[in-house]
Amino acid sequence: MRPGEDAEVIVRFEDAIKTFETGKGKLRREVTAVDGVTLSIRRGEIYGVIGYSGAGKSTLVRLINGLEPVTGGVVEVDGQRVDGRTEEQLAPIRREIGMIFQQFNLFTSRTVAGNVEYPLVRAGWSKDKRKARVEELLRFVGLSERAGNYPEQLSGGQKQRVGIARALAAQPKILLADESTSALDPETTQEVLNLLRRANREFGITVVLITHEMDVVRSIADRVAVMDSGRVVEEGPTARVFSAPETDTARKFVATVSHDEPDSEELSYLSEQSKGRLVVVDVREGVDVGSVLSAAAARGVQFQIVFGGVSVLQRQSFGSLTVDLTGERHEVDRTIDELSQLTTVKEVSA
Repeated sequence: MRPGEDAEVIVRFEDAIKTFETGKGKLRREVTAVDGVTLSIRRGEIYGVIGYSGAGKSTLVRLINGLEPVTGGVVEVDGQRVDGRTEEQLAPIRREIGMIFQQFNLFTSRTVAGNVEYPLVRAGWSKDKRKARVEELLRFVGLSERAGNYPEQLSGGQKQRVGIARALAAQPKILLADESTSALDPETTQEVLNLLRRANREFGITVVLITHEMDVVRSIADRVAVMDSGRVVEEGPTARVFSAPETDTARKFVATVSHDEPDSEELSYLSEQSKGRLVVVDVREGVDVGSVLSAAAARGVQFQIVFGGVSVLQRQSFGSLTVDLTGERHEVDRTIDELSQLTTVKEVSA
């Protein structure tokens, strides 16, 4: 069961700002990486943060564990302020946060088991408890037989699974995943995402996922924040952002994985083949496009679906259909009007 709107907040940003100074002398200038971000992440959810390179998403996640101190505003983790803390004061907060990285960041001089054990040594666990926990986590990520291997003997996907096991070792409440799949092939990416999903469901860990890949967000996230130039330009349930993006940035990301409208070349071909009028009809959960088209057919309007696609995400259907309508003009007009009363419809031509 996913966390509802009344779920407890575990990470909170309030007007968070992070600036950096670059250059020297006359070339010195201030760059704002995170610009007044306000958002809340609920306990037990998988929360995606997406944006293009330079959008500020990686800086945002580093504010959560204090790897980057805020310039202004509030960052709160599990009821404790992170902003304004010393390194010593941050230590107990960081123990509740695990982190996995794009480039794995494993110790090359330690075995797989040694990498997973490392945070437990730092946390002061006894030898017996460390051994049992390492064995448990290597079973969880499917690498028990690799315990004595070194990172150089592993594939990229195996290295990332070690990274996940290490991040989970000290039983954190929050797992930060910063571009954790961008160096992996599609099949291995799905394996890693399945592990993150299992960690979330079986251990109750809140996962904050930073990525530039909308397909990753679609696969796993409950909610998503879209960042652009340091700001959160759109935020909400993943299904809503996919089905009805409100900003240009979100629409561009959705278009990378939801090719349900014809591009200019495809539209040119469809227009050449069309015998009537082409309309793009948005499909949404609960919108009965079929009944309108069936009623229109009974009045002599012929229709043909010539392009489109419908997806299901978080138990909600969404997408669009491009329909070629032919028949008497007033009946086609009536059909378009009836569709428009249900959903968004636009007439298209090359």
